[in-house]
Amino acid sequence: MASSHTTSLPTRVLGSSDAGTALTVSALGLGCMGMSEFYGTPDESAGIDTIRRALDLGVTFLDTADMYGPFTNEKLVGRAIADRRDEVVLATKFGNERAPDGARLGVNGSPEYVRKACDASLERLGVDHIDLYYQHRVDQRVPIEDTVGAMAELVQAGKVRHLGLSEASPATIRRAHGTHPVTALQTEYSLFTRDLEDEILPLLRELGIGLVPYSPLGRGLLTGAIDREATALSENDSRRSPYFPRFQGEALEHNLQLVDQVRELADTKGCTPGQLALAWVLAQGDDIVPIPGTKRVKYLEENVGALDVTLTDDDLAALEQAVPRGAVAGERYGDMSSIDR
Repeated sequence: MASSHTTSLPTRVLGSSDAGTALTVSALGLGCMGMSEFYGTPDESAGIDTIRRALDLGVTFLDTADMYGPFTNEKLVGRAIADRRDEVVLATKFGNERAPDGARLGVNGSPEYVRKACDASLERLGVDHIDLYYQHRVDQRVPIEDTVGAMAELVQAGKVRHLGLSEASPATIRRAHGTHPVTALQTEYSLFTRDLEDEILPLLRELGIGLVPYSPLGRGLLTGAIDREATALSENDSRRSPYFPRFQGEALEHNLQLVDQVRELADTKGCTPGQLALAWVLAQGDDIVPIPGTKRVKYLEENVGALDVTLTDDDLAALEQAVPRGAVAGERYGDMSSIDR
């Protein structure tokens, strides 16, 4: 396919037309974080190639954040979309405050910081508006009404089109939505992470809020590319650290046994384990738009192939048996203190 030719993909709607929050996006998005930090050595050139290939394939929902890099990922995304802004639904996030040297300064949801962070993101991205602006983590010291009130001012000013939350509790989501309608919640959701099914997903559907799962491939575990020695991960990959317990020792061994069962089912479907895992997320509802991250064109193309995988009721039941809810070993993060509960 020539790079100048753009394909269209199925679309999904986040939010509610009744609440005026509806946002139409490609059924699969692209998480851009790993292009700049955390998952091994950054590769900006490959990242830009991947973003532009995503647009050619019809993956037009791009996700970044100011803290990735820090600050460099937004600049990378901005360069990649500079001549194609009208094709993109652009999402970014604020709230995980970092210094230019990368030091973590904590979670900041103060109204003053909201305004400052948005202006800085707009400048780095080189755009005049952000389509979906998320609070990256909930600041427990600031009433959510104050944070979302400041975000609502950004909507009124035309700097932001839609509002989102990330890793917010049911109570926070309800209060935020009462302050200004919320279009989407971004949180971790995959075959390996399903706790939101109890309260959060029903609440989102009650309120007409879409779900944007990050790490829908279990941070790469569900692709089947990571072995028991984690040789696929470079020495500077954060998944090697205790911050990601699911990649450590006996937990990794246990989790890869689950992946082996996913691989067997994928073989019978004629797809890859990652495609099957993404197809499972997509099958949980058409108000769900996963954003698998990658910095490589070949993995992007594999992920897009998940849209061609149709799961029957029998397939879903087999996956449920292979990876029962709660079967994964290890917490999502070694430190869960920043997660709103």
